[in-house]
Amino acid sequence: MIRLQARTRMRARVVAVAVTTTAWLAAPVAAQQTHILVLTGLSGEPAYAEQFHEWATTLIDAAIERYEVPPEQVAYLAEKVELDPERIDGRSTKENVEQAFADISERAEPNDHVLVLLIGHGSHNSGESRFNLPGRDLTAGDYAVLLSTLSPQRVTFVNAATSSGGFIEALSGEGRTVMTATRSSGQWNETVFGGHFVAAFADGEEDSDQNKDGRVSMLEAFEYAVVQVARVYESDGRLQTEHALLDDNGDGEGTREPDPLTTDGAMARSLFITTGDGSGLAGLPDDPAIRALYEERLLLQEQIEGLRATRGGTDAASYDAEMEKLLVAMALKTREIRTTEEDAAEPR
Repeated sequence: MIRLQARTRMRARVVAVAVTTTAWLAAPVAAQQTHILVLTGLSGEPAYAEQFHEWATTLIDAAIERYEVPPEQVAYLAEKVELDPERIDGRSTKENVEQAFADISERAEPNDHVLVLLIGHGSHNSGESRFNLPGRDLTAGDYAVLLSTLSPQRVTFVNAATSSGGFIEALSGEGRTVMTATRSSGQWNETVFGGHFVAAFADGEEDSDQNKDGRVSMLEAFEYAVVQVARVYESDGRLQTEHALLDDNGDGEGTREPDPLTTDGAMARSLFITTGDGSGLAGLPDDPAIRALYEERLLLQEQIEGLRATRGGTDAASYDAEMEKLLVAMALKTREIRTTEEDAAEPR
């Protein structure tokens, strides 16, 4: 009993060190192509149309310019094509949205990452949550049917619209990360979650890249946006009327504070905007020695994720021992990175 307690305390210390010093919950480096579909719906007024377009293009520009996703793997449908005819691929009508999903399903390989972002207004009518489009709206149930065509892929579906909370239960499933700007269909006030979610991949990247590995995971983007939304309401002195949720374990229940070890977040932390050819590591230090250390840490992260995937089918004692070794190695590697970076920063 004493030995078991000692081992438990040891594991707790190792995990605490690893989490504090390395944020090792980042995901493995996977050959993961990203396909992006951005939809902006009915705006209601010009100011909203401009805002929705700005958010959409912020993500698209970051994906193509920062993360080097090929433009042909990015589709943008909007309410008004004339707003930016060179960049908008078509109107966000029901028919065009369905065709966009069909196109992605045809070109995406198994295990590729598909990111779908909805920006606009939502509603809840006749017991169904909807995303408002020009013409007939698509309901959460309609999107569930469309997502079923992407079952071989890993999907991140982000509904940044008002009244979006009802999409969690409808879309939850294996291989899917679902985010909503609100926790229920009853939160119908204007949302700002979408703007901060896309900023996580652009001008907010320095803060959103929590583990400083040169990439922003879907989990990091969600957590960054949640913090920024709270700050907006606090600075404005307003009662917060939107509370984002994330579900990626398929249980149909979203959480505001995901924990990859106990609730949601394990899949979201493994999904990135990337071409799958290594460009997802853009942003690592130029110094060859320091960059090599970062790459070694990423390999350790891969090993941790690989070991975690075997949990339940491996002898518990062996699993614990191997995990402790990897976590200690992660902590030591991060310490080495910090020491090397501090030495390099000192004036000669």
